[in-house]
Amino acid sequence: MKDVCVITGGGSGMGLAAAKYMSKEKRIIISGRTLSKLENGVKELQALGYEAYAKICDTSKRESVKELAAFAASKGEIKNMINCAGLSPAMSKPETILRVNALGTVYVNQEFSKLMHPGSVIIDIASNSGYMLPVFLANKKIYALADKDERLFIKKLMRLGSFMKDHYKRAGLAYSYSKNFVIWYAAKCAFEYGKRGIRVASLSPGLVATDMGNLEETKDGGSLIRYTAEERMGTPEELGYAIASLADERNGYLAGVDILCDGGSVHGKQEFKKHKGLGGL
Repeated sequence: MKDVCVITGGGSGMGLAAAKYMSKEKRIIISGRTLSKLENGVKELQALGYEAYAKICDTSKRESVKELAAFAASKGEIKNMINCAGLSPAMSKPETILRVNALGTVYVNQEFSKLMHPGSVIIDIASNSGYMLPVFLANKKIYALADKDERLFIKKLMRLGSFMKDHYKRAGLAYSYSKNFVIWYAAKCAFEYGKRGIRVASLSPGLVATDMGNLEETKDGGSLIRYTAEERMGTPEELGYAIASLADERNGYLAGVDILCDGGSVHGKQEFKKHKGLGGL
């Protein structure tokens, strides 16, 4: 039976770049919400010699994730699940961001882990934005509701940002919450699934020159560039390689941790490029 690698949000950007660094011995399944984008991604992969498939999936809906998992299992043994699907502050409203980024991670991890075997890997893509959420706001008791009461989980997180009148700032806070949650949830799953030999970790990109990243660069996100070590955005290829490396089964001891791959922007803002008047995180 051939090994399968599934990448949500794999039709473009970091997800598609990661697919191009995976082993050609594996069947690659890329998923997303736009069929035309996925079909173009499949053509690119096939031109490079990959056996690739497209499957529509909305990760904010559990049934859609179940269908993707079943489709992947029909193609072979699911060896790698890379969850790149996500929305940024400029792309949607706060509740949708929370449902796609946070609950989408819950659905992907839960449904795929049911069909995965020892030696398989789940990688959840978070963001350096998750590091920018003040510690006192990261309420783990609320995070724990995601497995127990989704409605209350969303309601409580929405309430935390309700004091902000500016739409983009509310969406930005929801994004930070969602990605801080992803880091926490991936670590939680690592300890739950580790007993079954399934490795889980997360990776937090900074600002990357994708369609999503370029959109955020025109907003407040662009201010982070000056805090990076090289004062530039990352490239999809750089992040794709980092993601594929983390997802490689040979990285068997990288579990229950988050890999911060942001060009140094978090540490730059905290300490090394902390300019007078700009402050820290």
